[in-house]
Amino acid sequence: MRLTSIIRSLVDIPVVDAHCDLMCGVYNPAQARIEAESVHEIAKKYQDSDDETFRARCVIIKEERAELVKHHLSVLWTDYFKPPHLEEYPDLHEKFWLAIKAAGDAKKTMDPAAGEDLLAKIDEISDIFWATKGGKPDWMTS
Repeated sequence: MRLTSIIRSLVDIPVVDAHCDLMCGVYNPAQARIEAESVHEIAKKYQDSDDETFRARCVIIKEERAELVKHHLSVLWTDYFKPPHLEEYPDLHEKFWLAIKAAGDAKKTMDPAAGEDLLAKIDEISDIFWATKGGKPDWMTS
């Protein structure tokens, strides 16, 4: 007998079925977008400065933020989206792949255009995410 079976037999633990790790409501592509906004803005500030110390800090912080974008997108992809979503949105896998690649590309350059491209790709994913949730919450649409 497995340990979990033994524990369940001793304690009345209800079994729950959730779409994702927790009951829905914890995932949001806005986390990735906030970090991507930072990537874009840092690249712009880098271009506007001639202070080498400031520019070095920009590179470090921008790379950290780009890595966080990759993390947030990966979590959203693996923990929220499920096979029925792929059936409804057959290009979803490619959209995530391209967005995560764009985050990696944004780590390699200080060109603000890379941040703009990343934001556009996250917006495509966000549109699909909110469609699967039945629309954006009221606070996001005002």
